[in-house]
Amino acid sequence: MTQPRRLIASLPLMLLATAAAAHTGGSAGGFASGFAHPIGGWDHVVAMVAVGLWGAFLGAPALWLLPVVFPLVMAFGGALGVLGVPLPMVEAGIALSGVVLGLLIAFAVRAPLWVAAVIVGVFAVFHGHAHGTELPDAANPYAYGIGFVLATGLLHLAGIGLGAFVGSTGGRIVVRAVGAAIAAAGAGFLFGFA
Repeated sequence: MTQPRRLIASLPLMLLATAAAAHTGGSAGGFASGFAHPIGGWDHVVAMVAVGLWGAFLGAPALWLLPVVFPLVMAFGGALGVLGVPLPMVEAGIALSGVVLGLLIAFAVRAPLWVAAVIVGVFAVFHGHAHGTELPDAANPYAYGIGFVLATGLLHLAGIGLGAFVGSTGGRIVVRAVGAAIAAAGAGFLFGFA
C-alpha cells in the first residue's frame, strides 16, 4: 500500500482516537468523546437514522432540511444541558423519538414540511440536552459539540442511504419495515426492554 493510501485508510482511526487520560477513569471529553456519544447509544442511533430515513421518504426539500434542523436544534438543547437548565423526561423524550419517527416511516406519513421540521426539532432538544448534561466536567464543550453534531450528521446520512430504497415497490416495503423496527426499538427503550 502506498503512503497516501495508508494515510487515507488511517483517517477514520485518527478521528476515533482519544487523548490519553492521566488519571484512572478520566476522560478527555473533547471531539472523540462527543463523536462517540451518539454512536454509542442505540436510543440515539435509531432516532437519528430515522430522521434521515423519513427525510428521504418525504423527498426534497425534507431530504436535506430535516437532517439540518435536527443538529441545529440539538446543539441548542446541548447548550441548555451544559448550562444546567432542567428539562423534564429527557430519556422518555429520546425513546419517544424512536417510537414516533419509526411509526411515521412505517405508516408512510407524508407530513407537511413545517410539521416534519417541528417534530424533528422537538425531539432534537431532548437528544441535545442529554448530550449536554453528559458532558464531562473537564471537557472542551466546543470540541465535544462538534463531535456529537458530526456523528449525528453521519447517522442521518445512513438513514438517507437506507431511504434510497424508497423508489421501488419492494424498497418501500423494506423502508416501512425498518420504520416499524425503529418504532419497536424506541418502545423497548421507553419501557426498559432494551
